[in-house]
Amino acid sequence: MKNPHQVAVIIGLGGMGEAIARRQGTGRHLLLADVDERALERTAALLRGSGHDVTVQPVDVTSAESVRALADTAAAAGPVTQVIHTAGLSPTQASAAAIIRVDLLGTAHVIDAFEAVIAPGGAGVVIASMAGTLAAGSLPAELELALAQTPTDQLLDLPVWASPAFSDAGAAYSAAKRGNQLRVQAASARWGRRGARINSISPGVISTPMGQEELASENGQRMRALVAASGTGRVGTAEDIAHAAAFLLGPDASFITGTDLLVDGGVVAGVRSAGGAR
Repeated sequence: MKNPHQVAVIIGLGGMGEAIARRQGTGRHLLLADVDERALERTAALLRGSGHDVTVQPVDVTSAESVRALADTAAAAGPVTQVIHTAGLSPTQASAAAIIRVDLLGTAHVIDAFEAVIAPGGAGVVIASMAGTLAAGSLPAELELALAQTPTDQLLDLPVWASPAFSDAGAAYSAAKRGNQLRVQAASARWGRRGARINSISPGVISTPMGQEELASENGQRMRALVAASGTGRVGTAEDIAHAAAFLLGPDASFITGTDLLVDGGVVAGVRSAGGAR
């Protein structure tokens, strides 16, 4: 075999994806994937310059065929022991429809495709959001069930997406991220039959390029107020998320699967202790 190392797949090369790649890359073959080919090559060059073993493959997570091709490439490179999915759009970046396609459908494609190739003892991490955590309990029970159990190829056909309630990008984002959490829960038993684990991480306000866009948006003032009222009183870093991912991917988390790790500096706790406002 050309490369004897275990394979770690990083999908999405924003601030979190790059930080996780740096943290997880030592002693592993890194397969980087992103829809932006220039970002892909830039990040690959930086990581190779730091001594990492890297290959790249463009991917469109909204395409099941594209994600399956990525999974096949990963499996051909060696045992796939880590899959980290960070790709997504924020409410300032895209329409509600685009967010549902990328953040919800794209994540479902990744969970499905890598379930077929993850190695025994392997683990997956999906980046969700504290927005999904805050949406829990406010979404109708039938929608939560649909988000968890609807076959992936039918997700975009759910009647709820035609509702005015989800025409707003922020509402669509919250629903998509709650869907990520629920689909990880639902997938954990299937991954377990392969001897693998899968979990999600729900970041709070993180100082990545995407996070900075959100802080500069019309919603930025509210976000800063939430951070100020949180237990840590600070914005998170990409490295905070990389540390959490390393734990969930590693042997110390061998009894943790199908769960969501909230990494928000205490924002959700602050919201809920102040009366549960969303």
